[in-house]
Amino acid sequence: MAAPAYPAWVTRWVSGQWRNKKRPPTLRPTRTLALADKVANRREQGTEATCITEMSVMMACWKQNDFNDAPCAKEIRMFYDCVAKAEKERKSQNEDTLTSRGNLPSSKVNKLLKRFPQITRYV
Repeated sequence: MAAPAYPAWVTRWVSGQWRNKKRPPTLRPTRTLALADKVANRREQGTEATCITEMSVMMACWKQNDFNDAPCAKEIRMFYDCVAKAEKERKSQNEDTLTSRGNLPSSKVNKLLKRFPQITRYV
């Protein structure tokens, strides 16, 4: 089976030989190619919830004792201790550290972009 024969102008048009002597088309950006001075505020991905087991044990105790706090004092104390420990660990983490995926949070990026703004005009 033979390929269909096209006129010569169709072959040149499809191959792009008629445009700028085989140069690729020039791209003209609509805006200047520079970073903006801020990025969108994205909600940081939350880490895993802490103290879930302690909370479930405390709620199970409440359910068994008709939501009375006196018999569940040990479980409540364990839950509050866990929450205090998790809060202490969270505060001890440095804000400058990268996220688990290796990205800076948007608030840090905005601070850096404000410190080093883009030059939009020539001096």
